[in-house]
Amino acid sequence: MRLGTVAAVAATTVIGAAAAAVAAGRYAGDVALKPSPGHPLPGDSRLTVHSADGDHIVLTRSLASLRPGIYGLTGAGCHAVVGPVVHGTPHPADAVVRRLERVTHGALRPGSRMRLTPQVHAGNPRDALGLTAADVDVPGELGALPAWFVPGARDTWVITVHGLGTTREHPMVVLPFLHRHRFPVLDLAYRNDPGAPRTADGLHHLGDTEWRDLDAAIRYAVRYGARAVVLHGWSTGATMALRAAVNSSLRDRISGLVLDSPVLDRHATVRALAAARRIPRALLPLAVRAAEGHTGLPVDRPADAVDPDALDAPVLLFHGPEDTVAPWDASRRFAARRPELITLQAVPHAPHAAMWNAAPDRYEETLRRFLTPLM
Repeated sequence: MRLGTVAAVAATTVIGAAAAAVAAGRYAGDVALKPSPGHPLPGDSRLTVHSADGDHIVLTRSLASLRPGIYGLTGAGCHAVVGPVVHGTPHPADAVVRRLERVTHGALRPGSRMRLTPQVHAGNPRDALGLTAADVDVPGELGALPAWFVPGARDTWVITVHGLGTTREHPMVVLPFLHRHRFPVLDLAYRNDPGAPRTADGLHHLGDTEWRDLDAAIRYAVRYGARAVVLHGWSTGATMALRAAVNSSLRDRISGLVLDSPVLDRHATVRALAAARRIPRALLPLAVRAAEGHTGLPVDRPADAVDPDALDAPVLLFHGPEDTVAPWDASRRFAARRPELITLQAVPHAPHAAMWNAAPDRYEETLRRFLTPLM
C-alpha cells in the first residue's frame, strides 16, 4: 500500500474513532439529562424487604436504610412511608427495622426490591394531606403548566418547585407546615414534567432554561393577589429559584429564597448523573462536554450557578455534606460569599434534596424563623 493511502486510511480511522467518541459522549450526555422521576439518583441503593408487619418493616441493612428521618419507599408497584430506625426489636444481623408509617398503594411483599425517596407523599394535596387545593394552569412560554394552589390568608405566597428525580409531589412534605402558618402555596410542575409541555430536546437543563417556568409562576401569583413571593426549591428547583431571583422582571417581588440542596456545580452534577445511569467511566468527560454543547449548559464556568453578589433577597440554604449529586462544598463557598444575606444550615446524614426528611422538626423550626420576618 502506498504511503499516501496508508496515511488516508489512518486519518479516516482516527476521524471515525473521534466521531464515534463524540457520538457516544452525546448519547451519554443525553441519557444523563433525561428527566427520570422515580429512577435512582447517585447514592441510591435498592433495598430488599425482609418483612412488613403492623407498624414495623425489616429492610436490607445499608447506609441508606440506616438514615435517620422519614422517607418514601417505592418500587414493585408499591409506595409506602417509613419512619425512623427502631432499636431493640429482634432482627437478622444483615437487616434493619424501621417504623412503617403507612402503605399508600400496592403491597409490601418479602423479597420486593425498593428504594428510599425524599418524595414522601403520593397523589395530590387533597387526597394525601386533606388540604383544600385547586388544580390550576400557569401560562408558560411553552404552554400551560399544571400546579396545585393551596389557599392561605397571607399576601405573601410560597412557590415550591421540585428538582431531579422527583415531581411536584415532593414539595408536599412542607405543605402542612406552610398551611399552618397561613401561607398560600403554589406547587408547580414545569417543562418535561408529567402533564407539562415538552421541550424539543426533552432534556433537563439543570435550571438554566427551566427557571422561565418559575418566572411564569411568579407572574401568576402577582396577578392573583400576591404582594410578595418566597421561592422554595429543591435541587435544580433551587437553581431555578436563584436564576429567577436574578433575572426575573418581577425580582423585586421576591422577598426570600429557601434553597434545599441547590445544584451549583453543573460539571459535578452531570458527571454524577451520568455515572448513576451506568455510563462507562471513560465516557464521563465526553458526557459532560456533550451536555454543554448539546444543551447549551455552561458547565465549565465557575461553580456558582448565580453570582451571590447579584442577590438582593435573604436566602436560607439547607444542604448536607453527604450529598453525592450537588457538592456540599459549592454551597459552602456560595454562602461564604454573602454571609450577611445567606444562612447555611448543614444537615448531616441526608442524601440529595432530603434535608427535610432527615430532620423534619429542625427543618421546619429553622424555616419558621426565616419566614417570620417575611410574613
